[in-house]
Amino acid sequence: MGMSDATWARHANPWSFWTRVPILALLALAIWSRVWIGWWCLVPVAALLAWTLTNPRAFPPPASLDAWASRAVLGERHWLARKTRPIPAHHARRAMILSTLAGLSLIPLAYGLWALDPWAAFAGVMLSSVFKLWFCDGMAWLAADMAADRDAPTGQQT
Repeated sequence: MGMSDATWARHANPWSFWTRVPILALLALAIWSRVWIGWWCLVPVAALLAWTLTNPRAFPPPASLDAWASRAVLGERHWLARKTRPIPAHHARRAMILSTLAGLSLIPLAYGLWALDPWAAFAGVMLSSVFKLWFCDGMAWLAADMAADRDAPTGQQT
């Protein structure tokens, strides 16, 4: 993701996490708004894309990393660095399955936005969001496991 250590620290703020959660639903609504406002829909789409890029840098580092959202971001950082710092296989398998399911959920969303089918669009947004949050829960678990492995005495990794 091209983020520095300082940016990751800021992104670990729960405000950063929770203000990213509704982005997909808002983006779907912005795209849908072409029905009402035509090409002007590109204004909210561009604003949401700008917010998506700005968000990880918009909040100060949290005072504590104990919040679930902070641990989810820390786990995501471990996940993204898995090629240089291996993670437990069960975490990798779970993350790949949930990422795939979240990605596949974009198919009904795309169809719904193209065909103006509100149920398909809604289902796509909800399924993708559920799978993404489930993925984030796994990332919080990964962060805890990686911290436990780091803190374990040499030769006694958990």
